[in-house]
Amino acid sequence: MRRLLACVAALALGANAALSQQGGDAVQGQSAILRGLDKVNGQTQDLEVPVGSSAEIFGVIVNVMDCRYPADNPTGDAFAYLTVRDPNDGTVFFDGWMIASSPALNALDHSRYDIWVMRCTSA
Repeated sequence: MRRLLACVAALALGANAALSQQGGDAVQGQSAILRGLDKVNGQTQDLEVPVGSSAEIFGVIVNVMDCRYPADNPTGDAFAYLTVRDPNDGTVFFDGWMIASSPALNALDHSRYDIWVMRCTSA
């Protein structure tokens, strides 16, 4: 449990540090652009998911709770709060923040699929 709390704290600090380096506050985006990878066949899929909505990417359901980006740099480093779950039984594979520039910092742990945040959209 301590390791989990330490990882969450490091993720939050990493997001704040990335934002501070870019010199500004975060703006909430309207949607998140996500990329999915099926590790078995190498197929990728990009999908835009509005904040507060969910979508199926390959064999998982992704809920986008929040997506933020630097106010002074809309194409800058985005970070999004995602929940990734199994569509059949609701098993949660991931629940937390992902940072676009550092997807491995807090990554989805799934045997077949990977999901990354690419960016947020403002309109």
